[in-house]
Amino acid sequence: MTSRNNKTDSLTELQQAILDFLWSMGSGTAEQVREALLPKHPLKDSSVRTLLRRLESRGYLKHRMEGKTFVYTAAMAPRSIAARAVAHIIRRFCSGSEEQFLIGMVDEKVLSIDEIRRLAKKIKGQN
Repeated sequence: MTSRNNKTDSLTELQQAILDFLWSMGSGTAEQVREALLPKHPLKDSSVRTLLRRLESRGYLKHRMEGKTFVYTAAMAPRSIAARAVAHIIRRFCSGSEEQFLIGMVDEKVLSIDEIRRLAKKIKGQN
């Protein structure tokens, strides 16, 4: 598998738009996806089908047949994809250190220390 098809690669804006459409609609054909991407992303039918196949090969989508038509659905929930993306960021930019990641989030004012404490309490309550 090339790094281009690696499940941990981040999603492009276009791939994200496809997933957002499928999450909102539940499922869709290549034509429905193509129409949903217009006018921001005017794509040929073959380009949309290629994008869908690649997302499916990476595990983000699955399909079923309705007659001769592929109907695509998201294979993962948004939260799962977000968790994979964060894990990728931690490995790539923080040498695998969750601590360094959280320190960076506080230093860059993405999260406050109080928010981290609140989240820690919430997580602790789930166990």
